[in-house]
Amino acid sequence: MSENNQFLDALAQMQEVKAGDIVDVNVLSVEDGQINVGVQGAGVEGVITRRDFTNDRSVNLRDEVKLGDTFKVYVVRRAGGDKENGEFFFSVTRVKEREAYDKLQKDFEEGKTIEGKVTSSVRGGLLVDVGTRGFLPASLISNRFVSDLKPYIGKTIKVKITEIDPAKNRLILSHKELIEEEREQAFENVASQLVVGDVVEGRVSRLTNFGSFVDIGGVDGLVHISEISYKHVDKPSDVLKVGQDVKVKVIGIDNDRHRISLSIKQTEPSPFEQATSSLNEGDVIEGEVKSLTNFGAFVEVADGIQGLGHVSEISYKHVDKPSDVLTVGQKVKVKVKVLNIDPSKRRISLSIKQADPENASSSNDRPRARRSSNNDAFARKYMNNDDNGFSLGDMIGDQLKNR
Repeated sequence: MSENNQFLDALAQMQEVKAGDIVDVNVLSVEDGQINVGVQGAGVEGVITRRDFTNDRSVNLRDEVKLGDTFKVYVVRRAGGDKENGEFFFSVTRVKEREAYDKLQKDFEEGKTIEGKVTSSVRGGLLVDVGTRGFLPASLISNRFVSDLKPYIGKTIKVKITEIDPAKNRLILSHKELIEEEREQAFENVASQLVVGDVVEGRVSRLTNFGSFVDIGGVDGLVHISEISYKHVDKPSDVLKVGQDVKVKVIGIDNDRHRISLSIKQTEPSPFEQATSSLNEGDVIEGEVKSLTNFGAFVEVADGIQGLGHVSEISYKHVDKPSDVLTVGQKVKVKVKVLNIDPSKRRISLSIKQADPENASSSNDRPRARRSSNNDAFARKYMNNDDNGFSLGDMIGDQLKNR
């Protein structure tokens, strides 16, 4: 066979290359921003830019590709238009995208969780490599507001596909959906083992202006700012810090909204309980008048703890107004008698008059009002020294006889 015929046969066997094809290439050389390749069995060459090789802009091509490496590429276009023997632009990412979209479509239909690497942040979200480039909106990163996206770059993250359209090269991802699913499952596991009133150990996971979130076994419960301390708290961060171990009491479980309400202060005795722990109903103690109202006097019986002495319990004598016999801010201490202690309502009922037995006995010993002379005569008529009493029937019957 002549050399001319051999050339024609070889030419006939050469693969035709056109845009849209997927072909095998050999690496001829590697530069900073591109890879030079030759198409196997076609006798044509072309380049693969960094963008068309990987979605990771930080990759060093020389570390990833070596001379003689082979792989499949997508023919993007001819570099010199439609001129013959011109170089081509090839893409590795397009091949991966085609393969990835086939798999991702199946994952989407089956609701599977996939993993991807966050390559960069853009306006409104993150770009994630899941075999092809997907977009993770900032609103779907977490169930909490995310303001700083930079910490996510370079990390591997689990996501679910919320929207896929290979024709438009559109792939929307969500990490928030996974968080919600895990949160619901964790809530069911934890809540099923809790009842209101339980006291458990937890760790402060997050602080806000309105309270503190405490992790109690994989689930965050809320300690409202009013449940942090019996003392006034301006900001939770004034008394708590993230990572701090705390003891909390379960005060509410909302299964529908997956929320657990907690209290730190209720794990400790209240100031009322501490102050009244040594008090018993019937005790006589000393106190100081703190304020007066029309219906009674408030008396401090312990530091910051006041009880109410009703106006009827101030004196055995009639009292129109407490201010007639007591003075606000009066330094003289008064004795009070504890009538009743109600821990649930944090109330103490007091009596000033019952604290003074002498006043009580003198009141009982007061002379009774004398009967009228008619009553005395009437009584003497029906009672002698031997009588123990008389009946009302006797009295009325005799009066009827005299009519």
